[in-house]
Amino acid sequence: MRKILATAAALAFTSQAAFAANIFVIGGKPDDPFWSIVKRGAEDAGKVVEAQGGKVTWLGPQNYDNLGVDAAELIRQAIDQHADAIVGPDWVPEAMDPAFKAVVAANIPLVVYNAGGLGAADRLGAMNYVGSDDYKGGVAAGEYLAKAGYKNGVCINTLPGAANIEAFCKGFADGESKGGGKSDALPLPATSFGSATAVAQAVKAYLLQHPDIDAVFTIGNVDANSAMNGITQAGKVGKVHLCGMNFDQTVLNNIKNGQQDCAIDQQGYLQGYLAVSILNSHANYGMSVPTREILTGPGIVDKSNVDATLAGVQAGTR
Repeated sequence: MRKILATAAALAFTSQAAFAANIFVIGGKPDDPFWSIVKRGAEDAGKVVEAQGGKVTWLGPQNYDNLGVDAAELIRQAIDQHADAIVGPDWVPEAMDPAFKAVVAANIPLVVYNAGGLGAADRLGAMNYVGSDDYKGGVAAGEYLAKAGYKNGVCINTLPGAANIEAFCKGFADGESKGGGKSDALPLPATSFGSATAVAQAVKAYLLQHPDIDAVFTIGNVDANSAMNGITQAGKVGKVHLCGMNFDQTVLNNIKNGQQDCAIDQQGYLQGYLAVSILNSHANYGMSVPTREILTGPGIVDKSNVDATLAGVQAGTR
């Protein structure tokens, strides 16, 4: 009996090893706080991949100065390194779609996540889209601030040209409009993304030049913290209200203390975790998820639920 069980175990191990998945995940740069959470989700799902003899490899650009071209090159690197499956965001379709199409042409299973939506998954022939609806995330912020009475907004766009960021700002403008308000966009060079000084100075200058502005929307948590500094430097605390995509400990503390009104949550941990899990189960067992659009957001974090969200941040998953 023991011999039979040992033989069965050996066959099971051999079967797993034969289908061990080499999964590549394209994501943000290493020091980006939001993408570090996505990466953790991918790595946690990767523990199952590794237990089955496979591997998860993370590829990210060093900066966002030439985002679409650099990301497309990372996708091609994954193909060249014999990926069994690839996860990637469709940030800049004009630059990245040819590389994604090469993935599908090589019969490599693809999941689009974080940016691009179901439209990108359909266009590229991907299995699923996992992530938030970028446009709806912006709408949620615009509606939230307009409902609170702040109806003259500006979206601080530090990654102009990136499709998901443009969708954030378009959604914010439409959300403000639905609430009887209006919004413009302030595009800044991509080098300003994550630059506390550049964003703070730009926000300060814009607010001083446009005294009617009472609502600011940012496209990331680092920019939200910088925008808060700009609002303070302009002497507009309490007069200009802030909401932004994503969050960190500082953003949540600002919400709790009343300095920031809200943050839009897209649950980056789930984006990485679910995308890798879907492709691993497909590679090993031929499984698929029939719901091709798997939404992880948007959700709104404000004073009503900030304490529960802080607990997730302390655990490293929010």
